[in-house]
Amino acid sequence: MPVIVTEIFSFLGFLLSAIGLLVFGFAGGRFTLEAFQKSTSWQVQAALAVGLFALLAALTKFTSPGSAGAFALGAGIAFFLSGKKDKKEDEEVK
Repeated sequence: MPVIVTEIFSFLGFLLSAIGLLVFGFAGGRFTLEAFQKSTSWQVQAALAVGLFALLAALTKFTSPGSAGAFALGAGIAFFLSGKKDKKEDEEVK
């Protein structure tokens, strides 16, 4: 197989890995934030926060830096979008 084909497949593999972890980070962040807001005990809230950060630390150790960054970016996007949703709901109530 020519070298250029191997390089293209390698690039596509890294790209798909980053996109997959971006989506996984967004889903994990949304789940954590929804469960965090709905829970009433501080123990559950602490477990959710520690679990999300432990997953990010494990991904940092065992995946490529781009994939771990994509996961963190997805979780950050979920965090910022959850704040926008609350503001829109408050405006509709008024």
